[in-house]
Amino acid sequence: MVAEKSSKKLFNVTLRVWRQAGAQSPGKFVDYTATDVNPDMSFLELLDVVNDGLTRKGDEPIAFAHDCREGICGTCSCTINGKPHGPGHGIATCQLYMRTFKDGDVIIVEPFRARAFPLVKDLVVDRSAFDKIQQAGGFISVRTGAAPDANSIPVPKADADLAMDAATCIGCGACVAACKNSSAMLFVAAKVSHLGLMPQGQPERDRRVLAMVRTMDDAGFGNCTNQYECSAACPKLISHDFIARMNRDYLAASVKSAFQPVSLGGGGAG
Repeated sequence: MVAEKSSKKLFNVTLRVWRQAGAQSPGKFVDYTATDVNPDMSFLELLDVVNDGLTRKGDEPIAFAHDCREGICGTCSCTINGKPHGPGHGIATCQLYMRTFKDGDVIIVEPFRARAFPLVKDLVVDRSAFDKIQQAGGFISVRTGAAPDANSIPVPKADADLAMDAATCIGCGACVAACKNSSAMLFVAAKVSHLGLMPQGQPERDRRVLAMVRTMDDAGFGNCTNQYECSAACPKLISHDFIARMNRDYLAASVKSAFQPVSLGGGGAG
């Protein structure tokens, strides 16, 4: 059986990739030529092909983070041509396809740049600061029983829709990388809001927002200046309106804690 010849027009690009062995090592851009690029390849598949070539030559492959490759895990975080996750709207790096580029393009690939995201190697950064923020939020202690019991709690549809919008955050860090101050406000606002909008999230609402904001500040993230680069770069298109919602929750919790101190300890038993 004769294989059908592909009608896709292949092309060549140059990858200008940031290479750095570790946080304490000097880094630099290195150019790699990728030939016969299929426009239907994802950007991560292109990196795979380039790394295969480097490995065959005995060179060190490019370190980059990846996992699900379906825009769900948030692992594939890098900056492409100056934009977190690259050109496109509402997509993660793994959802970026080479048909976005054209023959002869020079594609500049860098890690996310933020003090709170220390570089590990090449395009990989340590985003464990996000984990610490989520851990500071704890979890709800209200007992909801089995699923039918939980579903019997009335929830206004508008609140349920907003909570689901906030819960789509995959914690990729694009909001931080896009912000000139490396602010994590959109990430924290999404995590605060998706529980704060639900009845089950009310018992720890004040403690949660105070603890998460405090942990965000301790991690070294910058301040928000409301220029909305965060929501523009977000692969899940999470609205910056959640930041205003979190600010209101934080102000209310701060006022309450002035008269009745709110414990910032761990969450209760679920």
